[in-house]
Amino acid sequence: MPYALFYQDAKLSKAYPTEADVWKLAQKSGLVVDAISEEETSVPRPVLDNDYEIRPCQLDPNEDPDKNKADADREARLEPRLNS
Repeated sequence: MPYALFYQDAKLSKAYPTEADVWKLAQKSGLVVDAISEEETSVPRPVLDNDYEIRPCQLDPNEDPDKNKADADREARLEPRLNS
C-alpha cells in the first residue's frame, strides 16, 4: 500500500512505496523534529511537526509510487551538498 504526507485530510505529497520513503521526504523538507518524553532515560525520537501525518493513501490517476521514489532519489543525488 502506498503512503503520503498529509495535513488534516489534505494529501501534501506524491505517493511513495513505503512509509520510510515519506519519512525521508518529510525530514528533507524540515517537517521532522526531535521529541523528548517526560522519562529521564528517554532518547529524543523523530516526530512530525505541526500535526502532519504519514498514512496510507489512494493513488491519483496514473500515479506510480516507485517512479516517485526514483525521481526523489535522483533529485537528492543531484542537489549540491553544503560542507560543514
